[in-house]
Amino acid sequence: MGKSLKILFITNGIFVFAAALLGPLYAIYVWGINKALLSVSFSWFAFLASSIIFTYLVSLWGDKIKETEYLLLLSYLIRAVAWFLFIFAASIPAVIGIQVILGVGEALGAPSFGTILAEHLPQGRYVRAYSDYQMINLLVSAVGVLLGGVIVSQFGFNTLFVSMSILALAATFITAIQPRELL
Repeated sequence: MGKSLKILFITNGIFVFAAALLGPLYAIYVWGINKALLSVSFSWFAFLASSIIFTYLVSLWGDKIKETEYLLLLSYLIRAVAWFLFIFAASIPAVIGIQVILGVGEALGAPSFGTILAEHLPQGRYVRAYSDYQMINLLVSAVGVLLGGVIVSQFGFNTLFVSMSILALAATFITAIQPRELL
């Protein structure tokens, strides 16, 4: 695996770990704001729907950006801010608004990450590279989900959201300091 893929997998691994901290606890968080089951479903729907809409918009102009790592950086930053905003969400409309912001981050991040990954795949070793990527994501997600439960149990959701934001900012920073030709 080349240096570019290593850096990409490390930074994305940090980011995926941050997201996994919330994982299934998201439903408990939303339930704590509003005891209506549909609030959980509708707020997640808002994330998915906004991700679709904004991904479509990114598809219209994203190829015009020569350095897609800037889209990835922006996506990490947007999601770091959004996760921090969960600390202040006191209503379902606020949660839905944050989910829409996260949808923007997802729409910028997923295509840009995929583009950067595709540019650095080793010739003839595509399955291996994607398998490495998948194994890293699954491993950090598994650890993140467990650790997220520990953090919320011991310190509460605010600590979790701060931790998620710090990790996303770390992924942003590590990506930002890489030489442009590496990514």
